[in-house]
Amino acid sequence: MSRTIRELVEERSAEMFGRTAEKAALLETLEEGGPLVVFVHGIAGVGKSTLLEAFSSEARSLGETVVAIDCRSIEPTERGFLDRLGSAVGGTPANAEDAAQRLAGLGERVVLVLDTYEILRLLDSWIRLVFTPALHDKTRLVVAGREPPMASWHATPGWSELVRSVRLGNLDDGEAGELLTRAGLDAADARRVNRLARGHPLSLELAAAAVRDRPEVELDDIALQAVLDELTVLYLDGLDGSTRAALDAASVVRRITLSLLEAMLPDRAPEDVFERLRSLPFVQLGHDGLVVHDTIRETVARALRGSDPVAYRRYRAAAWRKLRSELPTVPPADLWRYTADILYLVENPAVREAFFPTTEHVVAVEAATPADGPAIAAIVRRHEPDAAAAQLLSWWQQSPQSFVVVRDRDGRVVGFSIVFEPDKAPYAAIEADPIARSWREHLRRDPVPQGQRVLCNRRWLSDDDGERPSRVQAACWLDIKRAYMELRPELRRLYTTVRDIATYAPIITPLGFVALPDAVQLDGAGYHTVMLDFGPSSVDGWLTKLAARELLITEDAILDPVERQLVVGGRRVDLTRLEFEVLDYLYQRQGKVVDRADLLRDVWGYTHVGSNVIDTVVRSLRKKLGQRASMIETVRGRGYRLRVEDA
Repeated sequence: MSRTIRELVEERSAEMFGRTAEKAALLETLEEGGPLVVFVHGIAGVGKSTLLEAFSSEARSLGETVVAIDCRSIEPTERGFLDRLGSAVGGTPANAEDAAQRLAGLGERVVLVLDTYEILRLLDSWIRLVFTPALHDKTRLVVAGREPPMASWHATPGWSELVRSVRLGNLDDGEAGELLTRAGLDAADARRVNRLARGHPLSLELAAAAVRDRPEVELDDIALQAVLDELTVLYLDGLDGSTRAALDAASVVRRITLSLLEAMLPDRAPEDVFERLRSLPFVQLGHDGLVVHDTIRETVARALRGSDPVAYRRYRAAAWRKLRSELPTVPPADLWRYTADILYLVENPAVREAFFPTTEHVVAVEAATPADGPAIAAIVRRHEPDAAAAQLLSWWQQSPQSFVVVRDRDGRVVGFSIVFEPDKAPYAAIEADPIARSWREHLRRDPVPQGQRVLCNRRWLSDDDGERPSRVQAACWLDIKRAYMELRPELRRLYTTVRDIATYAPIITPLGFVALPDAVQLDGAGYHTVMLDFGPSSVDGWLTKLAARELLITEDAILDPVERQLVVGGRRVDLTRLEFEVLDYLYQRQGKVVDRADLLRDVWGYTHVGSNVIDTVVRSLRKKLGQRASMIETVRGRGYRLRVEDA
């Protein structure tokens, strides 16, 4: 039978099987002269969170102060990290030093525990280079994630003896047998289960539940990588139909809330569904909803996508609609939760991998230092023609703060990228660079609204592969997503350049990038500019559109940001830039009255233009919509409201 979360937590806290050495290593952080930073790492389901719970419980019993944070709740930016830490310790730290001071003031010995650390891949360099060095010597940092720490955590001078890495493996036969016996299996069944699960804690729990409820079930001797899939299927086969349907729906979203359950399962009572899910042994109650264990969620979602792709898309589409309807009313403090929820619905790996990583973290991206200059110059000269190389090296001389480098696990520079905001970059650097100058000229011809920001990714290069797709290129692209989060909701546009447009066009076009005409020629090599305009709703609006395109949501009116068209009733309507932006602004706030003044301020960036400009655009939109013109409703003569249900 299923157990409640409370029962699981109490059982695990009181009776953790094995892990004696690993727990002792963590407790050494509480001793004088012990390590200041400990990384616990191991594969999914191996018991990292369980070990942290047991350690935290014992540390508190010894009188220590423990601040435990699940990294899934943190926006992967400096501000997001400090805000989440502030909610745990009180107040809002202004910077890393302030955060360190607040932690130190909590007690004689303070332990900061960060679980699910792999989610913070984008922030690892800042935590290593800025936050951790600021911590007081009576503060300890314990981190748990699927991957070992990058070598730079140990290689930084003076850090090698202060940082410890603890690898968590499977339980040995005796520990696994004890766990299974306590779970209600006899010795014969315990041996049969462990022969399949091989000491993997989550597999043991699933198998124990399946065998306990159905003793006749057969367990085949299968490959280790298939164990969890097979055991999950065995466990799910024992669930009643209502609970299984609830878990299927829950597997397609990042977190489970009552409103999402109501949207995905409209014929079910959301409170009943919520409680059914909460009772499952691999579902946890977090501070913003229920969370299914990553491994189980991925397995269930994969099975649903394969067996019933229509239901898989229907659940995701229902979640998308609910999240989009709630987004305009979300308070700033909760914005990241909704952004992460929308991100989880986007399956394009160029976006998703940055925030929900599945690949191994083999390189790190961090700010360049003066010592990196020779390595950067060598990479530039290896892959760029002379004229182009001279431009990049000039950027290094004039704006080294615009450079980030990619380091391998040994700390060697294996690539770099140049990222800057044009209004903060040296004027002389832009003036001397024909590519950056062309971006500035494009902005003059097609400016962004006042108060909105522009980001330029001048170049990325890998030591081995140049600009070609590679692990370094992927790391650079993932890192810029951190800038997306930091600059939203003001970020409006991104410029970058590639030589091999044929290779990259199929990758970036679905993301909304468009190629601008007239490539810049340098020593006979053509450099193509590609631009991404996020739209009036910045990054969140862009992500929402990406998810909509993937989900093929055409039942309602959908704006196509790539073709600048409105898809309504299966028909595509071409829009001017102003028409598109006005309709997009209304669409983001569908069902709500939008004042003309708000449209002028947020779409055009100023208010001195007469409201007749808005009225003219709306009249043009209604004419193009024809029989659907009533979807744009004039409200009390002061503004407009979009009614998508009329589409």
